[in-house]
Amino acid sequence: MELRNIAIIAHVDHGKTTLVDELLKQSGAFRDNQAVAERAMDSNDIERERGITILAKCTSLEWAGKRINIVDTPGHADFGGEVERILSMVDGVVLLVDAAEGPMPQTKFVTAKALALGLRPIVVLNKVDKPDAEPDRALNEVFDLFANLGADDHQLDFPVLYASGRSGWADEALDGPRKDLSALYELVLRHVPQPKQLSRRDEPFQMLATTLSADPFIGRILTGRVEAGTLKAGDTIKALHRDGEKIEQFRVSKVLAFRGLSQTPIDLAEAGDIVTLAGMSKATVADTLCDLSIDVAIPAQPIDPPTISVTFGINDSPLAGKDGSKVQSRVIRERLMKEAEINVAIKVTDSPTGDSFEVAGRGELQMGVLIENMRREGFELSISRPRVLFQEIDGVRHEPIEEVTIDVDDEFTGAVIEKLTGPRKGDLVEMKAAGAGKTRIIAHVPSRGLIGYHGQFLTDTRGTGVLNRVFHEWAPHKGPIEGRRAGVLISMESGTSVAYAMWKLEDRGHFFIGVQEAVYTGMIIGEHNRDNDLEVNPLKGKQLTNVRASGTDEAVRLTTPVRLSLEQAIAYIDDDELVEVTPKNIRMRKRYLDPHERKRQSRAS
Repeated sequence: MELRNIAIIAHVDHGKTTLVDELLKQSGAFRDNQAVAERAMDSNDIERERGITILAKCTSLEWAGKRINIVDTPGHADFGGEVERILSMVDGVVLLVDAAEGPMPQTKFVTAKALALGLRPIVVLNKVDKPDAEPDRALNEVFDLFANLGADDHQLDFPVLYASGRSGWADEALDGPRKDLSALYELVLRHVPQPKQLSRRDEPFQMLATTLSADPFIGRILTGRVEAGTLKAGDTIKALHRDGEKIEQFRVSKVLAFRGLSQTPIDLAEAGDIVTLAGMSKATVADTLCDLSIDVAIPAQPIDPPTISVTFGINDSPLAGKDGSKVQSRVIRERLMKEAEINVAIKVTDSPTGDSFEVAGRGELQMGVLIENMRREGFELSISRPRVLFQEIDGVRHEPIEEVTIDVDDEFTGAVIEKLTGPRKGDLVEMKAAGAGKTRIIAHVPSRGLIGYHGQFLTDTRGTGVLNRVFHEWAPHKGPIEGRRAGVLISMESGTSVAYAMWKLEDRGHFFIGVQEAVYTGMIIGEHNRDNDLEVNPLKGKQLTNVRASGTDEAVRLTTPVRLSLEQAIAYIDDDELVEVTPKNIRMRKRYLDPHERKRQSRAS
C-alpha cells in the first residue's frame, strides 16, 4: 500500500484539530454509529478546556487505497519540544492559516523548523467563509513569511487550497463547489512524496524514537518512523544513545500502528511507516532502536534550550496536607523526573537541600500546564516566581529575547507601546493597521520584561487585546527591569477571614480572598494601593458592648475579590513570594529568604 506521512501546522485556534476531525470522518475512519467527541484529537482534559494542542499526536486514514499518516502538532511555542521531534517523522506539511488573521507567531516558529528540514508545504487558507476573511491578503503574508524564513524556489512554489474545516470542505478555487475535502486528500497524495525509507526495506532495522508514553497494560512505549528494515513482535533489538553508547537490549513485546484514533497491533512494521514499540525499560526519546548488528545511532534533531526556570518545592504552609495526598519531596521528585523523561524541553535539577527542584522549560504556559496536571493528580506544591536563564556568549552575558505580536484596538495602541518599550526594555519592530479598527504591533522584548505582563496587558486593553509571543534570539543583557510596582496586603494572623475586618480594610487595596476563608500569618490576601507591603488583620471582628447604639449599624458590603488563575498568580508574585498550589486552592504567601539566597537572586537579575 502506498504511504504518505504529513504534519499539520497551525497557530492556536486556527482550526487544525477540527480539520483533522473532518478528514477522519470523510475517509470512513469512524463507524456510522460511532460516538466521537468534538476535537477528538485533543484527548487531554486541559487541551479541551483551553482549546489548545499540547501533545503531538498521530492518526491514520485510508483514501483511494492509500494510507495517510497525519501528525497533529502543538501550536504554541512553549510546547516546541514536541514540534521539533515530530517533524523528523514526516515528508510534507500542511500549513493551516486563518484567512482573517493570517500567519501568526506560532505559525512562524513551526514553519521555520519545517522549512529548515526541506519539507515542501501545502497552504490551506481556513475559515474563508467568515465575514472578515481576507484570503488574498493572508496568502500574500504567507508568501512573505516563507521568503523571510529562507524558503527555496521549490518551497515557494506551494499549492493553495481554500477551506472551512468546521463545514468540512476544501477547494482549489475560492468559489469552488464547497462539497467535501476530496481536493485536500488528492493534493496530499499528489504533492507529498512517498517516504524515501521505502527503498531501505531490505536493510537491518533502524528507528529513531520521537515520542515516549506509558500504557497501563504493556508499559513503556516509544513511537517513531522506521528508517530502515522491518520488525515484528518477538524480535530482539537494542537501543543506542545519540553518541552510539548501548543502553539496553530487549525483546519487542508489541508492534502497534495508528488506525484512526486508536493503536492496533500489526504483524510487521515496515520502513517508512510510523509505529509504536513496547518491551523496553530504559530507552527514551532521541534514542535509536535498531538491529543488533548496528553500532551507529541516527542523528537526533537538536532541541532549543529552555529559557525560564521555576522552583518546585514542598508545601510547608500551615495549611499543608489538607487538600492533597501527595506532599512529600520524594513523590514530587519522582513525578518531575517522569515528566522530564517524556518532555525533552524540560530539565529538572535537585536543590542542595533536597526539598525543592529547579525545573527549566520554554515558557510560563508550559510550566502552568505541568503544575495544573500535578495539582489534578493530588499534589501540593510551592512555586517560585519564574526566572529567566542567561547564557555566556563570547564572554558577554546574553538573555532570551521574544518576538511579541499584538492585535489591539486602535485606542489602546499608545498604552501598549509605552509599557513594552519603556520599563520593559522592548524594541518596536513594526506597527501597521490590521483592519476593523485594530492595529498590529510587533516588538522584540526581553523574556524578563514579559513575566507578569499579560494581566496588565488585558487591563490596558479592556480585555480585547490578543498577545502572542515566540522566542526570537539571544541578545546582550539589557540591564535591570522594574518588577511589580504595587505592594501586597499580608495577613498578620491565622484563622478565618471576617467580613467586618475586610470591610474596614477595603480602602487599603483590593482582595484576592473572600469572607470565611482560611488565612495564616504571612499569606498574601490582597494588593496594596501603594508600593509598599502592609501587614493587616483580616480576623478582627466588631467590638460589641452592652450599650445600645444610637443609630443603626451600617450594612457590610464587600467588593467582589479578584481571583487569580494559576498562571496569573505565578506571574504576579515577586522574588520573595511563593504560590501555594493544592488540588482545591491557589494561594500566595511571603517567604523570607536567607541572606545567601537574596544575594544570589539580586545578582541574577
